[in-house]
Amino acid sequence: MKSVFMVAEKPSLAQSLAKILSNGSMNSRKGMNGACSVHEFTGRFRGETMRMKMTSVCGHVMGCDFVGKYNNWDKVDPVELFTAPIQKKEANEKLRMPAFLAKEASGAEYLVLWLDCDKEGENICFEVIECVENVMTRVAGQQVFRAKFSAITDQEIKGAFNNLGAPNKNESLSVDARQELDLRIGCAFTRYQTKFFQGKYGDLDSTLISYGPCQTPTLGFCVERHDKIQSFKPEAYWVVSTQVQLPDGKSMKLDWERVRVFDKEVAQMFVNLIRSGDKACVLDTVQKKGEKTKPLALNTVEMLRVASSGLGLSPHHTMQIAERLYIQGYISYPRTETNNYPDSFDLKGTLRQQQDHPNWGSFVRKLLQEGMKQPKKGQDAGDHPPITPMRCARESDLEGDSWRLYDYITRHFIATLSPNCYYLQTTVFFEIGSEQFSCTGKVLQDPGFTEIMPWLALGEDEEIPTLKKNTMLDVEEVKLIDRQTSPPDYLSESELITLMEKHGIGTDASIPVHINNICERNYVSIIPGRKLQPTNLGIVLVHGYQKIDSDLVLPTMRSAVEQQLNMIAMGQANFYEVKQHAIDIFHLKFRYFVQNIPAMDELFEVTFSSLADAGRPISRCGKCRRFMKLVEAKPARLHCSICDSTYSLPQNGNIKLYKELKCPLDEFELLLWTTGAKGKSYPLCPYCYNNPPFKDMRKGMGCNECSHPTCPHAFSQNGVSECVECERGILVLDPTSAPKWRMCCNK
Repeated sequence: MKSVFMVAEKPSLAQSLAKILSNGSMNSRKGMNGACSVHEFTGRFRGETMRMKMTSVCGHVMGCDFVGKYNNWDKVDPVELFTAPIQKKEANEKLRMPAFLAKEASGAEYLVLWLDCDKEGENICFEVIECVENVMTRVAGQQVFRAKFSAITDQEIKGAFNNLGAPNKNESLSVDARQELDLRIGCAFTRYQTKFFQGKYGDLDSTLISYGPCQTPTLGFCVERHDKIQSFKPEAYWVVSTQVQLPDGKSMKLDWERVRVFDKEVAQMFVNLIRSGDKACVLDTVQKKGEKTKPLALNTVEMLRVASSGLGLSPHHTMQIAERLYIQGYISYPRTETNNYPDSFDLKGTLRQQQDHPNWGSFVRKLLQEGMKQPKKGQDAGDHPPITPMRCARESDLEGDSWRLYDYITRHFIATLSPNCYYLQTTVFFEIGSEQFSCTGKVLQDPGFTEIMPWLALGEDEEIPTLKKNTMLDVEEVKLIDRQTSPPDYLSESELITLMEKHGIGTDASIPVHINNICERNYVSIIPGRKLQPTNLGIVLVHGYQKIDSDLVLPTMRSAVEQQLNMIAMGQANFYEVKQHAIDIFHLKFRYFVQNIPAMDELFEVTFSSLADAGRPISRCGKCRRFMKLVEAKPARLHCSICDSTYSLPQNGNIKLYKELKCPLDEFELLLWTTGAKGKSYPLCPYCYNNPPFKDMRKGMGCNECSHPTCPHAFSQNGVSECVECERGILVLDPTSAPKWRMCCNK
């Protein structure tokens, strides 16, 4: 019997697909890598009964990286990274994914790829093909097939299986180009900046001083808003507040048609004019029907915006939740630029699934009974349908944030098929002492879609009487109010997402990653309202780029590169030419940046403390015998101001002096690194940690990995046995654990 090998993007997705395709009748087992399961069943393919085998990868199989020595920060000039050879290597060596795929695909006649239906998924398709094509049995005709699907439902998956296509090489190449560009550009700038500034300043508080072709323009938007706030000068202005008495005795406030004036004397003149006319004359009453239109179908960017501003969820967390809901079959594919339902989309069937829901079932039944409305026409980006609920879920079925996001997605979908919101707007125009005023009120007539999206509903009815022309009303109050213009607020995540989309920075899938990166690098802080306030480091970096080469921080360059990458994906541009053109431009910009780094350094000098002034004394240097300082800002490191030397230390733990003992090789006082109150700990020599003394040692090893034959701190003296959980580790006695002795694996 022939066999079909099928691959999905995640283990949970493979299980869901196999369950649907086998109608629940499958045998499952763990794969050799322990991370991916293999599901086997019998089914029909191309008119024959065949053995089916479904498994998955865990994201990308291969990663893009430099070869050998070019990964050493100390031995390679960053400028070489623009021309250094690169290679594809396993993304996660522990998973041994290529070997796992080759073993499971061995002898199969056909390959069906169920990777996510976006450019990244297309790229992983060709990574899988490369791993398995040499072990498959050759047959005539097409052997490799691509499934296109947007939701994990029986109908969608079985439909995709019956309409298989072929993977798209051009889309895969566009991802290869983006990966290589980001690697070369990001690594060159990041390595140079990090070594330059961390070698001079002690309170930067960021593990990496990173640059990214998308990350840095994203930060640029935040700093641009910060600069506007800082340079803002409040300006005084005056408003005339007027109140009249209605025929029924009630009071009504009027809006001044001039709105405001910036000269107090002029404002006072208007007040005197108004007070001279003690009556308000009705000039006209205008009534018109108002309409609040329902939303377009939901795409990724809109989902991220609303999740941040309305639900208080970060874009990164939102995408994680959305992907989980998709794999569980609750929503359609959450990465899409399209906000227009295709003609073939079963809107009524999808809506009908929600008619028994306890929260919105009655509204859905009414909508089905009265006839759902045509959704607004949006943009079809040609990728996936808009994000929609694919099956009904109740609050008890999902956890907190998952339920809140599902609730919003479902309400948004129902709203797109609902009527618009209608209201009656009444505006009355007045004249008092030659100055004109007005008052506007709204009365709801049909809530329409706002019944299902109550946060968009109109406020309480603001009904005002219909007054006849030339009606005279008493003026109760006229007063002058002084106010000041206020600065803009810091950018919210929602506003930042809008700017990134507008300027073509990142894709719907990568936007959350770039925002998350500038937060993790300590370039911005999240303040209440999910607003992004730049830190001193973020501000100085952006201002430094602006002083040297504003192109490095403006969105225009990355936007142009993205357009060219899209042309590769559409087969309209040559992969090698586009890639090399972008590399050449950034290569020249990097050289110019290095030549002019003092312009950025001037800003750092004003903002941050030098290494010599930072930190606290902790241990003696083996060269000058003076105390070195421990700089505890990220990354933790030691600095000797006498020798002007800096030594890296292990991160994410506590560092203290170790009994004033010294390393026998270099006389540096030993330090003790501990992960927590009762965590793993080991001594280390700061000099050996940065300069391995023996050939079998690498940079970043403590005394528990030192191969010195007689040193009392080395593993040869404290090692107890081989580790049973890893291949190369030695269980080493923890010297600080007495009297309750413990052993820790040194790997």
